[in-house]
Amino acid sequence: MTFAPSPDMLMPELSGPQELVLLARALWREGYNDHLAGHITINRGDGTLWCNPWLLQWDELRPEHVIVIDLEGKVVEGEWPAPLGIPLHLALHRARPDVQVAVHSHPLFGTVWADIGQVPPVLDQSSALGGGELILIDEYGGPVNDGSSAIGVIDALGNADLALLAGHGVFVLGASCRAAHQRAVALEQRCQRAWHARALVGDGALRSALPASFLERVAKSDGTKFIGFWEAAVRAELRADPTLLD
Repeated sequence: MTFAPSPDMLMPELSGPQELVLLARALWREGYNDHLAGHITINRGDGTLWCNPWLLQWDELRPEHVIVIDLEGKVVEGEWPAPLGIPLHLALHRARPDVQVAVHSHPLFGTVWADIGQVPPVLDQSSALGGGELILIDEYGGPVNDGSSAIGVIDALGNADLALLAGHGVFVLGASCRAAHQRAVALEQRCQRAWHARALVGDGALRSALPASFLERVAKSDGTKFIGFWEAAVRAELRADPTLLD
């Protein structure tokens, strides 16, 4: 008999705010830990978004801290202020209402590749997980907390799923927290391993040994098929803080 677990066998049922908090904490553990920086939004489907607030680090976030904002950035539920850089997310959700989850932060290796204005190759299977198209955005008119600059970034993003923002950080989109988590983890692994590989062999010898057919197939993934990856991250956070969902 084949064992085919459903997600509810592997973790508790979660509300939107609970998912956002667990995504933030799990990604903090993966290197998305630039102090107060970083924003996560989840599309509620009614013209509003769940969002992490300003002034709290991702590793201390709890469900009661999550705010609801409208597409103009006004807080409509919650006691905390909206993050300063939220115009990037507002421009995204206005332009692409199909995007459910958006993550922006400054993980070390993703930001280093963004700083040098290069897209690293996929060198191993783990770095390819979650699929999606990764692009570099290296021209924008100012910081993404400026509305017009944020719109320029989203225009340049087009239909891509992940972006390195030159001199800034990374932007990861997904159809669910599961997808966004897997893509964000894989992106930082991709950037880290390519950096270490280049340090060993030099830029000229840096190429993937993976078959092109594999890379093409994995790139088409929407990030939702790997049951167990997200659930394991959720369980790890609940072991670390058993009261988190209380």
